[in-house]
Amino acid sequence: MQLDRFMKAILVVIAILLGILVFRPILRPAPVRAQVQEGYLFYVEPGYTMIRKPDGTAQVYGKVVIDMRNGDIWGFPTLAQGPYPVDTAKTTPPKSYPMYLGKFMFSEAQR
Repeated sequence: MQLDRFMKAILVVIAILLGILVFRPILRPAPVRAQVQEGYLFYVEPGYTMIRKPDGTAQVYGKVVIDMRNGDIWGFPTLAQGPYPVDTAKTTPPKSYPMYLGKFMFSEAQR
């Protein structure tokens, strides 16, 4: 008789703990973090375009990227008319280093 009561008590405790695990997310769901600004806030222009350094020393095809935090405009050369860097002369993937193109003055845009 003692073993039977002990087994029932253990099973009741297990059932209660499992119930807590199941119903806790329903009764108190985790907060949604849609507005959290983690990482970098970059806007990447779709497609590719001809980018030119402001001093006129380089003009190549590339991607335009805007840093939405401060308005800086960067150009990443792709060396071809495509969305990512391509160098057919090498077997290793090329790296595209940014060129500073200018700045959008977001702070001046007021009503």
